[in-house]
Amino acid sequence: MADNDSYPELKQEFLKALLSLDRIQAERIFTRVINLKNSSGSSESLIVDVLETIGTEWENGKYALSQVYMSGRICEELAAHLPVQAYTSRENMPAMAIALLNDYHALGKRMVLSVLHSTGYAVTDYGRMDVPNLVAAIKQDGIQIILISVLMLPSALHVKDLRQALNAAGLPVKIVVGGAPFRLNKELWKTVGADAAGHTAANAIEIIHSICRGGTP
Repeated sequence: MADNDSYPELKQEFLKALLSLDRIQAERIFTRVINLKNSSGSSESLIVDVLETIGTEWENGKYALSQVYMSGRICEELAAHLPVQAYTSRENMPAMAIALLNDYHALGKRMVLSVLHSTGYAVTDYGRMDVPNLVAAIKQDGIQIILISVLMLPSALHVKDLRQALNAAGLPVKIVVGGAPFRLNKELWKTVGADAAGHTAANAIEIIHSICRGGTP
């Protein structure tokens, strides 16, 4: 590792490597960040920061969907080969899952899932489901936190149906929502009965951290 390595510089190099789909270079930089001393940066924050940048710039039309998808996959692969102790401790995690609720747009879910997996969280991917099937899966798997990603407003409004169905089934599940409708209407998550809304993939991590500590999302 060069003496002049710095986290901001390595973050930019990592970003370039991911956008070029250069897994070998990305792994080299990732390893350098793991070994970087006297820095506020870490392998966990590197993944969160860079995937968040890529996702935001995709929304702005700067990057291709293929770059977003493959960047997430590369980060998952890199993190999967880290020693367990390289992660922040994730012991006694609540059971978590993520789903699309009557929505076909999977990019947001893919980004959040990549970041959560890359930072040590175990999250079940339910894919696309309707409310009855989702409630059944949550009950069967003992899910305590369900993350819902949507792009369209009608899908966002189905979260209210999910909350009512969970209540009727006596399932005290935390609902964390995200997606365009919740960014456009900052109060929508309250209207549909969610417990929290994340506007970025990094927000999802912050919210889950809070829930795991027993705090308010």
